[in-house]
Amino acid sequence: MELEQSPKENFFKEILKFTLIAIIIVIPIRAFIAQPFIVSGSSMDPTFSSGQYLIVDQVTYRFEDPKRFDVIIFKYPLNPDNYFIKRIIGLPNEKISLRSGKIIITNKEYPDGNTVDDPYVTEASRTYDNFDITLGEKEYFVMGDNRGQSSDSRIWGALEKKYIVGRPIVRLTPISKISILPGK
Repeated sequence: MELEQSPKENFFKEILKFTLIAIIIVIPIRAFIAQPFIVSGSSMDPTFSSGQYLIVDQVTYRFEDPKRFDVIIFKYPLNPDNYFIKRIIGLPNEKISLRSGKIIITNKEYPDGNTVDDPYVTEASRTYDNFDITLGEKEYFVMGDNRGQSSDSRIWGALEKKYIVGRPIVRLTPISKISILPGK
């Protein structure tokens, strides 16, 4: 003799199964592959604005190193509970010099220095700092696109690779700016 379950019991059993499957799928994806990020502040204007919703790729930088001009999401070194979004300007073992609004990179390829073109920075947001830093083996120099409103490597120093979480792969809001690999 079989006992039949009531429609109510079936419904709750199905909801429970669906919830468990969703948890089993979502938690590993969010922990290791991609996670949401909401931009807060104006340090990356005009490339990213406060309130924009991004999906962050957490896998790529496990297999390859970040490149110059990549926009990255990272844990703020002075308070790893906070996340920042900035653009990579300097790579490991390079010397970065800021002179009157220009960025000069000195490395093996350019031993006498090379001035970097940064078209994503508007003239109104450019700063005219004078600054020098030599990066270590696993250090990056990051800056916001809105230089005057950015707390970045000019203020708190080089960013160690261990703090890098990933890169934005999708911008979901606002609808008019939906894009893949935003910030390129």
